[in-house]
Amino acid sequence: MTTFNGPDYFWKGAQTLKVPMELFKLNRQRLCEALRAHRTLPSESFVFLQGGASEMRYCSDHEPLFRQESYFHWAFGVIEPDFFGVINVHNGESILFIPRLPSSYVAWMGKIKETDEFKKIYHVDHVYYVDELEKVFNEIVGTSKLILVLNGLNTDSGKESKAASFEGMDKFHVDKTTLHPIISECRVFKTDLELDVMRYANKISSEAHKFVMLNIKDGMHEYELEALFQYYCQRHGGMRHMSYTCICATGENPAVLHYGHAGAPNDRQLTSKDMCLFDMGGEYYCYASDITCAFPVSGHFTKEQRIIYEAVLDANRQVMKSVRPGVSWTDMHLIAERTQLEHLKAAGLIQGDIDEMMNVRLCSVFMPHGLGHMIGIDTHDVGGYPDPQTRSSLPGLKSLRTNRLLQERMCLTIEPGIYFNQGLINNAYENEEFKKFLNRDEINKYLHVGGVRIEDDIVVTNNGCELLTVVPRTCDEIEEWMKYNDKQVIDKIDYKLFDELNKKHQYKNQDLTVKNK
Repeated sequence: MTTFNGPDYFWKGAQTLKVPMELFKLNRQRLCEALRAHRTLPSESFVFLQGGASEMRYCSDHEPLFRQESYFHWAFGVIEPDFFGVINVHNGESILFIPRLPSSYVAWMGKIKETDEFKKIYHVDHVYYVDELEKVFNEIVGTSKLILVLNGLNTDSGKESKAASFEGMDKFHVDKTTLHPIISECRVFKTDLELDVMRYANKISSEAHKFVMLNIKDGMHEYELEALFQYYCQRHGGMRHMSYTCICATGENPAVLHYGHAGAPNDRQLTSKDMCLFDMGGEYYCYASDITCAFPVSGHFTKEQRIIYEAVLDANRQVMKSVRPGVSWTDMHLIAERTQLEHLKAAGLIQGDIDEMMNVRLCSVFMPHGLGHMIGIDTHDVGGYPDPQTRSSLPGLKSLRTNRLLQERMCLTIEPGIYFNQGLINNAYENEEFKKFLNRDEINKYLHVGGVRIEDDIVVTNNGCELLTVVPRTCDEIEEWMKYNDKQVIDKIDYKLFDELNKKHQYKNQDLTVKNK
């Protein structure tokens, strides 16, 4: 059961992380400071946010598992639905509005908490009921003061955030343009307390990936591996939510970037000859991890699998060594592309001048996505394209989820990949700019690899980056770890053995904090 110890922390019990409520108080303080620096705002303004709403599945009475709206969580840390929140920009005073629940709630859903309880739990100054919104706003705001609501475009999803509202709000002075870019920019830069949660989410998710690797067997189905990952995250990390739909791709499926959705539901039966691409991450208290591991089901790389894997790993590490404040994320993407093209040329899959390949955007045939993205409360976190930045229209680069200059405390994923998507490759054979570089006979030898992606989470430091993800990465490390696969750890529920193996095997990136000159 989730525990709140007065105003001190959120905790899922046992060995899980305690998250202090100070995290959200500090976020509110940072937001107020940023808004006060906005010279056009009047001396007294009020941020007004609406939390996520409780919903039913279609016309049924089934209530899906609730997950809080991300901006609201960032500001208040509330886990329940149907809340509203207010922040006085001038003095930082905070108010929560809670739903007035019916007496029948006790029998079906549990204890009804009073306003004073929520005040202590979430470390806010005042708590009222939602049906008191207009009354309270009349008292504290009046018609002369400004209400700032969230209304703006998410540049990843293309969807608009929902502006908070209540009946009678039309008589107040409302600003729909100021808040969104400022609170989004606050979310881009993580505090020490936020980084602690992200380190924890990465630690547990890394262990879950290793657990899957140790228990994969010829003849299993992809969904079984998804289940093992989710089991470990919740059993050992208190992570009831995944950061996104798990991608458990084997065989030819790794060539599909977002495999695992409803139309491709992780249902293939794998074989010992397959390469796996498992993109899975758990979230803790709404903070995400996003990790992709690629490895052979057999535990031993074939020549072709090793060549492609080492190309992607080299690209990943070259980027990691280049990351520092002030560098362009677009340039990091180009480093990854050039590194992978050099490996593909050395292996004979492509031929010709690397600079020419870069100019015509050849790598987009093998890596159609961007290098990575912001990560935080959302997997694809906000702030990737603050106005007036625009996306490139060039292949590959147009898929970048940000093109910003990196700054300290930004958190991003580094996820280069090489994919043998038959449709994209066939189109490239017909492309006048591409086809002269492609060696069809050699490429055909690699189609069975499907695809390889290596994804790590980092935080930009003052002179490089800190690697948050801790999994075996080199081919030798993966093969060494997977040789224990025959122990049938999951079948015996032998956690002691799993812990012993973890302590025995340390990886080159275990304590990697890259300091770049």
